[in-house]
Amino acid sequence: MSEQLEEILTRYARGDASQLIPALQQVQERFSYVSPEAVRQIARHLKVSESEVYGVASFYSQFRFEKPGKHTIKVCLGTACHVRRSDRLLEFFERTLNVTVGHTTADGLFSLERVACFGCCALSPVVVVDDEVHGRMTTAKAQRLLKKYGS
Repeated sequence: MSEQLEEILTRYARGDASQLIPALQQVQERFSYVSPEAVRQIARHLKVSESEVYGVASFYSQFRFEKPGKHTIKVCLGTACHVRRSDRLLEFFERTLNVTVGHTTADGLFSLERVACFGCCALSPVVVVDDEVHGRMTTAKAQRLLKKYGS
């Protein structure tokens, strides 16, 4: 990873702190998350503190500090989905996978996220696994989804 990080960072002028967000975006794009090693290297290259890198990266929801799972489960908690009890689906996934929102299962198979709205309210409640939309979701359907994706 270190050589790949160096390759990314060569695109940015050494000591130019204004390049922090683009550097973080490139690292996120390449590795799907920003590791502690990446934070150290970015800080060293751009001559900012590691806490500044963490501060900026943690401000924006686009950056992750944990390696994502093989599959990402996103549960919609928008108004239509909430009315149709998507909160129960989220609890089902948390309990069944033994993971909390924003984290990845111990086996690295699933990451769990919540989304404010997918914009497909007619299908509520909605769950998206990777890029596949699953509407009118129930816990029984959720169990089948977990089997389909490998749990």
